[in-house]
Amino acid sequence: MDKLYRVGQSPHIRTKETIESVMYDVVIALLPTLLVAIYFFGMKALYMTLVAVISAMLAEYVSLKLMKREITIFDGSAIITGMLFAFISPVTLPYPYIIIGSVVSIVIGKMVFGGLGHNVFNPALLGRVFLMASWPALLTRYVNVDGSAGATTLDYLKKGKDLMEVFGHNVYLDMFIGKMAGSMGETSALALLIGGLYLIYKKHIDWKMPVTIISAVFILALIFGQNPFYHILSGGLFIGAFFMATDMVTTPYTTSGKIIFGLGVACITMLIRLKGSYPEGVAFSILIMNGVTSLINKYTKPKKFGEVKSNE
Repeated sequence: MDKLYRVGQSPHIRTKETIESVMYDVVIALLPTLLVAIYFFGMKALYMTLVAVISAMLAEYVSLKLMKREITIFDGSAIITGMLFAFISPVTLPYPYIIIGSVVSIVIGKMVFGGLGHNVFNPALLGRVFLMASWPALLTRYVNVDGSAGATTLDYLKKGKDLMEVFGHNVYLDMFIGKMAGSMGETSALALLIGGLYLIYKKHIDWKMPVTIISAVFILALIFGQNPFYHILSGGLFIGAFFMATDMVTTPYTTSGKIIFGLGVACITMLIRLKGSYPEGVAFSILIMNGVTSLINKYTKPKKFGEVKSNE
């Protein structure tokens, strides 16, 4: 009798890359955003990032100890979670809440599902949404680059304001480079684009996902009579499109699945921005689509060919 081999569901990938090498490439890709955040918001941005990273690594260490698992806190995944959580937080967020959010991101967003590779939702976004639900006022205290209190561009859009009238004729350039109030790692589309292109060059992410999300938001803004450039350059769209919606664990692996996921993120984001009570919807949209990733994979997985029919 011929030997039978059981083949699991695709994708089947062989590569010389390790988890660590991929994760630290993502850390490298996030460095331009960190540098821009430090430039515009001061050293507090660096301190916040360090506190978030250390808290995430300690939370993972304790979790692995309690689970009697191998200690893998230096594989880079906890570092990325900490950095991303810090980046999607306002620079005014007090340190105790940075610690709480980072711990929730790791423990609830990752370890309760079994650790790296098993989580259903993006951990950093889960930590952010937890804080938004628990202490919403803390997550809406934004400052301008000069240190004064300020509203985000999406806050003004929610009120029907034209950003050029509010910020002047340089508004597009200021939004692109990050000279705006907002979460410290979300404001600079330029820095995030540099990091995203680096990951595409290294073939760690598929360009189809961010392109689908950004272009779909652009088109939807046009359809609903909004300035599309305001919407693609505002809020967490770029960090979400390049660094969260491209997460290999929580998003689809098929090409059609990625496009469906990206369109879902764009549609939910614009629905919340235009009709919801919150001015921003990126975090909610990605988490919602994370929840249906397995369903998307199920219905978009490649068809089987060459299957032997039963003689019965």
